[in-house]
Amino acid sequence: MNNLLPLGTKTFNIVFAGHVDHGKSTLIGRILWDTDSVPKEKKEAAIAYCQKNRIEFEYAFLLDSLLEERTQNITIDVTEVTFFYGERRFRIIDAPGHLEFLKNMISGATKADCAVLVIDSSVGIGEQTKRHAMLLALLGIKQIVVALNKFDLVHYSLQAYKILHNECIQLLEKLELPCNFVIPLSAKSGENIIKRSPHLSWYEGKPLLEALVGLEISASPENSPLRFPIQDVFRFDERRLLAGRIESGKLQCGDLIAFYPSAKKSKVKAIHHWPAESSPQVVFAGKSTAIQLEEEIFVERGEIIAHENSPPIVATDFFARIFWLGDHPLAIGAPYTFRLATQQSIARVLQIQRVIDATTLEDLQPVPMEVKKNETAEVIFRTSAPIACDLFENVQTTGRFVFADQNRIAGGGIILKALPSKPVHEIKGRSRISAAQRAKFLGHRSGVFWMTGLSGSGKTTLSNRLEQILFHRGILAYVIDGDELRGGLSKDLGFDAQDRKENIRRAAETAKTLAKSGLVVIVALISPFEEDRKNARSICEKDGILFKEIYVDAPIEICKSRDPKFLYLKASKGEIPKMTGLDSPYEPPSNCDLHLLTAQESIETCLEKLLDFIVPLVRISPDKERELGLLEDPAAEI
Repeated sequence: MNNLLPLGTKTFNIVFAGHVDHGKSTLIGRILWDTDSVPKEKKEAAIAYCQKNRIEFEYAFLLDSLLEERTQNITIDVTEVTFFYGERRFRIIDAPGHLEFLKNMISGATKADCAVLVIDSSVGIGEQTKRHAMLLALLGIKQIVVALNKFDLVHYSLQAYKILHNECIQLLEKLELPCNFVIPLSAKSGENIIKRSPHLSWYEGKPLLEALVGLEISASPENSPLRFPIQDVFRFDERRLLAGRIESGKLQCGDLIAFYPSAKKSKVKAIHHWPAESSPQVVFAGKSTAIQLEEEIFVERGEIIAHENSPPIVATDFFARIFWLGDHPLAIGAPYTFRLATQQSIARVLQIQRVIDATTLEDLQPVPMEVKKNETAEVIFRTSAPIACDLFENVQTTGRFVFADQNRIAGGGIILKALPSKPVHEIKGRSRISAAQRAKFLGHRSGVFWMTGLSGSGKTTLSNRLEQILFHRGILAYVIDGDELRGGLSKDLGFDAQDRKENIRRAAETAKTLAKSGLVVIVALISPFEEDRKNARSICEKDGILFKEIYVDAPIEICKSRDPKFLYLKASKGEIPKMTGLDSPYEPPSNCDLHLLTAQESIETCLEKLLDFIVPLVRISPDKERELGLLEDPAAEI
């Protein structure tokens, strides 16, 4: 086969991915054999190896570059080989299929124009195939060909093809991946790789290599903004050279450039290659180079060189999608080494917003507080120093990063969004369990029912009885009582207007937190001032908590005659200053939600009114589920 193509012919990069036993290496070896891309000596060495060990010849042996691969029968490194077919040069990137070596795929697939996902037709789509597909989605592969290998084992069945074809389409659609072709073939017997197979007469599509020839080569990174990460700084005689690889764009002598994240600027004085006479005036993406600046400025490894009119993002907080490979789960707050291009920093995850189960490809509910091995997650993380990068959709090479744990690669991800930085204490904590999920689990809504009234009006008696009845009806309720509050959380407060105001605020915040956990909270506080009660309502309602004000009303004379805690007696002796109703005013609610007249009605009657009022508000009946949003997808709140 003629391998002499016109000068400047672009290479089509293909990443092959697949389960360890699905025949990926055999398929690659067969392609190399059938396209005469295997040197004679390597063919002879492979045949001799098989004869010496009295084993059947395997095309996979053509790829084996390590003795350990032959010993374990697994591919353990990323192998790149070139072959020619038609008018195109192909480079195969063999991404490993074994579960423990998935991390190599992150680097192996980065420059692929297309992915071939190899599936054993007799086995179908397994867990590792789904993980490979998730990685391809993560890495932004835009063209996917599914190779249904070992099709001879399903007797070249059209029915089997239809079933597998539909399953492959559903898998890729779920991951928002394209599916260009689903091709039945047999690598071992060489069917439907270059030529159509007579056993597959019903198949109307192209054989594998014909399909690959028809796919598009990705747009050249030369057309993207300049991104030149500095890998090292060298000094030769009087020259200070900045060395690295241009990941995208192009750079030429005389260019005004900026360095990020430092924002320093200079001009390119010269481009240096070795030997010196080969030094160009312009260098393009994919090339390693060294440059000399007109104005010597101090810059270090990790800075990214760009043109001023197309700078990268510089930030410390990021929203990203990550595929976790670490032996230990990715944990919120734990320190990891973050690497992007040549930059390195310490990173900590602040929030885990979504986790996808590797087996089902469904979102895990509730959202876990950690990410386990082989799971994909969407997270917010922060770096200890500003990072220069790009959104993955804009510039892939500087939108991709890895996390290392104890100097071992533990995960790879892509930048989806840069976020405004906030101090940690300003980042609002958020439960991973939604209010709708809690309500559906408990069978009732939460809410705050604020009982206000004079001491002795019946608040404590009614609230304690109400709590007990609600509990026996399957509604989890809790009472916040004024005396309990004063003995603990508000122990430091007095009884002047300012301290009373603060006491009510603390009670409202506590009630809100308990209600957010799913409880029905009954607050029994005198809370004499209407402004403070309105503030309590605002504290709850701004977080979506149901709030109702209940006025427990009894005349001061009746309250004094009851005096269950002897407070009025103590006040009359001067032991309690500023007693509400005596020498401190009580402001009755002007627009309460429920008014109970405890001087005129019995405890039982008041309890009946309370239950008639509260239970319909919190109890969930089937016809209320949609109204309360309980039939919606719980992931909508994440």
